[in-house]
Amino acid sequence: MIKAAILGTGRCVPKKILTNADLEKMVDTSDEWITTRTGIKERRIVSEGETWSLLATEASRQALEMAQVAPQDLDIIIAATFTSDYRLPAGACLVQQALKAYKATAFDLAGACTGFIYGLSIAEKFIKDNPKLKILVIGAEVLSAVTNWEDRSTCVLFGDGAGAAVVGADEEKGILSVYTGSDPTVWDLLCVPAGGSLYPPFKEGVPKEEYFVKMKGNEVFKYAVRYMEEAARTVLEKAGLEPKDIDWFIPHQANIRIINMVAKRLGIPLEKVIVNIEKYGNTSAATIPIALDEAVREGKIKRGDLILLDAFGGGFTYGAIVLKW
Repeated sequence: MIKAAILGTGRCVPKKILTNADLEKMVDTSDEWITTRTGIKERRIVSEGETWSLLATEASRQALEMAQVAPQDLDIIIAATFTSDYRLPAGACLVQQALKAYKATAFDLAGACTGFIYGLSIAEKFIKDNPKLKILVIGAEVLSAVTNWEDRSTCVLFGDGAGAAVVGADEEKGILSVYTGSDPTVWDLLCVPAGGSLYPPFKEGVPKEEYFVKMKGNEVFKYAVRYMEEAARTVLEKAGLEPKDIDWFIPHQANIRIINMVAKRLGIPLEKVIVNIEKYGNTSAATIPIALDEAVREGKIKRGDLILLDAFGGGFTYGAIVLKW
């Protein structure tokens, strides 16, 4: 049976490292507080000359090279993001231009931190419909642009980065099952209130803080654990698998306590969990593809391994994928 398989991966993060010690000089916080509550030690932040499209394009080039697919052979480019260079055009179109992948159809999707999972799920449907397609799925964010650097509860969490995967047909390896969902009743737990058509830029009377990410951390924690566990169990059941069958668990890198709690509830040993949050923080849609690429290039993930991808994000979105490498 034809499956949609990841043929190549890539990643790109900014050069500038912002450590917890640096943040101690910016807001009332401490390395101990940040590390204990989040697991984050440092994150990458774009500098002048580094842009969303630059990060996304470099990650894409790496994925294409690993997959041995030429840019001109791409049929679709999907970019999961809410922080691309412009409101219009789509970030995927900017990557398309940079790659000269002129044959492709390019579009963005806004799934927040679950965006890469959503992108892969869409790619799978296209591949099943037409196995000849080659699809580039990108998860990339420049969250520093929507971070309030005076809010100590959120500015310690986020970083910038990009990850990408090339998806094509394969008879042996690939996606075994997909599950996605959303709960709009709690959208206000994690959101950027202003900047859309309701409260556009420069609207009189709108405080500047409304244009940055706002999060109710304790509530987000509870929903994140609940929905990540639900998504994981559902997708495993659809694939006819149990948590013990999984070789590698790659969760969204939002908070080490969330990661550990979900792994514990699923009964997945921590040695099977891919974690890099200490280096990059929460890069939203980019966390899973960055972690996946690191694990692949470090030789952790091997042919035939069963991998569980699992995420949650603002919306409230959530989803999981089981694939055979």
